[in-house]
Amino acid sequence: MFIDHPSITDEERTPPDAVVEAAKYGLELRRQYGRGGTEVGLERARRLIAGEIVSDRDIKVMNAWFARHAVDKRGKFWGHPTKPSAGYIAWHLWGGDAGQEWAKRLRERLKAVDLRH
Repeated sequence: MFIDHPSITDEERTPPDAVVEAAKYGLELRRQYGRGGTEVGLERARRLIAGEIVSDRDIKVMNAWFARHAVDKRGKFWGHPTKPSAGYIAWHLWGGDAGQEWAKRLRERLKAVDLRH
């Protein structure tokens, strides 16, 4: 059984508005261009948009995803207005820059708690 750490409140675990908006934008781009993101990324976007509270596991997965895909920002057509890269679209499905910052902040909180125990 996996128990989430109580030092992070449900309010803090709820996706902020900027994260929700980025995920909506990612879905819009994917519909428009027919690319970007996997089924996992699509599900992440749906859960963020629904305002689902993230678990400790979700926080770790999101933080790791953003760390792995930050290199995509150097790719061709990142943020291009008429032909955005698949990586750009996927980035938004996961909550965009706001999602990266939020996941990183929560992950740092989890690490700090782990060090105390």
